[in-house]
Amino acid sequence: MTPDERQDWIAKVDIALNDVRPHLAIDGGNIEVLNVSDAKIVEIKWLGACNGCSMTAMTMKAGVEETLKNRLPEIAGVVAVN
Repeated sequence: MTPDERQDWIAKVDIALNDVRPHLAIDGGNIEVLNVSDAKIVEIKWLGACNGCSMTAMTMKAGVEETLKNRLPEIAGVVAVN
């Protein structure tokens, strides 16, 4: 993937995450897209109250990953770096 393609993917993922951000914001959290790998694995960073929260594993699968795969079926998975 070229740097421009990577930036395009990061932008697409960021827009798709706007669907889950309001739910995170209710509890004082947010999410940041750090990278999309060549294999279409999205790397995210939990922000605010989400960083260190015991519910992030469930939120990752049921909220973030599901939303991204529905909006961008090419996405293979999502991992948190923090």
